Order: sequence, then C-alpha cells, then structure tokens
Amino acid sequence: MDAIREMYARWAAGDMGQDDQWGDVTAEPRGVDYLEVSAAGVPAMWLVPHGAADGAVIVALHGGGFVGGSLYTHRKMYGHLAKAAGVRVLLATYRHTPEFRFPAQIEDALTAYRWALDHSRRVALAGDSSGGGLAVQVALREPRVAALALLSPWIDMDPEQTSISYEVSAGTDPFFTRPMVRALIEQYLPDGMSGLAPEVNAFHADLSGLPPVYVQCGGDESGRGDSERLAKLTGARLDVFEGQQHTFQMAAGRAPVADEAIGRLAAWVRPKLGL
Repeated sequence: MDAIREMYARWAAGDMGQDDQWGDVTAEPRGVDYLEVSAAGVPAMWLVPHGAADGAVIVALHGGGFVGGSLYTHRKMYGHLAKAAGVRVLLATYRHTPEFRFPAQIEDALTAYRWALDHSRRVALAGDSSGGGLAVQVALREPRVAALALLSPWIDMDPEQTSISYEVSAGTDPFFTRPMVRALIEQYLPDGMSGLAPEVNAFHADLSGLPPVYVQCGGDESGRGDSERLAKLTGARLDVFEGQQHTFQMAAGRAPVADEAIGRLAAWVRPKLGL
C-alpha cells in the first residue's frame, strides 16, 4: 500500500512516468491466460483463469481519467478478480481524451459489452474510477447487465465538484484534487455540453433500472463522495476501506487488504452470474 501512496505522490509532483508502469504495483495472479482480441473493433483482452466457469463473463473497464490507462496497466488487477471469481473477464479499453471526447468512450464500452454478450449467456460489468462511471452508463443503456461491481467509481461530471469529500480528504489524497478533476472533465465534455446532462452524469439520470450494484472505495480518497452518493441513490452495497487510497485494489497480490477487497467482489458477483 506504500507503493500506491508513493505513486500518487509522484503524480501530484508532476512525475507521471510511463503509462504501463501503473501496473507495477500489482502482482501477477498466476494461473490466468491472456489473449488480446478485437471486440467488434474495440481493443480488448480476455483474462481466462484456469478452470473458468462456462456461460458467464465479466466485462471490465479500466480507469485513468479518460486520458490514460490501458489493457496492460489493469490486466493483472482484473486477472486477480477473474481468478477469484472463477470466470472469464473481458478487459476493454476505449478512446482517450483530449483527442476523443464524449460519447466516444461510452460508445466503445457499449460495443465491448454487446460483443461479450455474443459469447456468454450472462454478463456483469466491473470498472474502476472513470471505468466505473462508464460501467454505470452502459448499464443505463443496456438492461441485460447482470450486475455492477465498481471500484472507486467516478460518476459526477459536474465541473463544480461540490462534494465535501475533497475537503475531508485534503490531507490524505494528494493527487485527486478538485482542480485536477475539473481539468479532466473539461477535456472529456464537448464544447457547450453540460456536465449535469444525464447522458454524461448518472447522478442526474433515472437509476431505478440498474442491476444489483456493489461499490468499494478507500476511506482516504477524495472520490469517496461519489461512491457514497451512488450507494445512497441505488441502495447498493458499499464497502469503505478505511485508510486506503483510490483504487487501492491495484495492490492485489501484494497487500492483504487489496486481496480481501477482490475476494469480496468475487464472492458477491458469482451468484449474480448464476454461479
């Protein structure tokens, strides 16, 4: 977990390093095969644990503020989820900002999800940070989603970012500040589009049709407000891991708390997939 904190501290100081280095904090899960595929034109990767159950798939959407992240930064973390749940995971990426703005990211996520439906009877969605927000937007457009498993989901696209969690976590979250998140929103939204529009901000959409939702977040992260608000609006299960940072599950295989979180996700999602 020290490596997670150190990574965010470096980022806050302006040293982002190489994109693929994000995954260095995650241990190899072992017993998982990786196969890159094209999901109807969307770059994706099958994460297949040995002995995976048939007929069930989790589509995972990685985080990165829409500006970064990839199949390679997140394959190991979602590989741990695939192994713990005993199901195949289709990890999908999407076009990045600022070159591509909304709705490109949601279009790619929808395409990957629908492609996975052609390969399985039951499909759940998982996502971390911006990928968690994308997962919710896919579920709002696709009634067939079996479940939503979300890790520190970033939902609110309101440029004002009024959540008090920024103040509460000012001393513990050095990177995800209100100005930084506002800058990411500015790159994501097309000119003239409101961050309160339901098609970009699920907090202003009708959430009554969502499938079962499970949300995890860190107690020390400024994004905790989004997780708590989503859980309140949907009646979702919410687990707040005190003392932990944004997407601390990236330390899977190296930190017991990350492994515990992954194990809870896996145990929760299996029955939602009929397992």
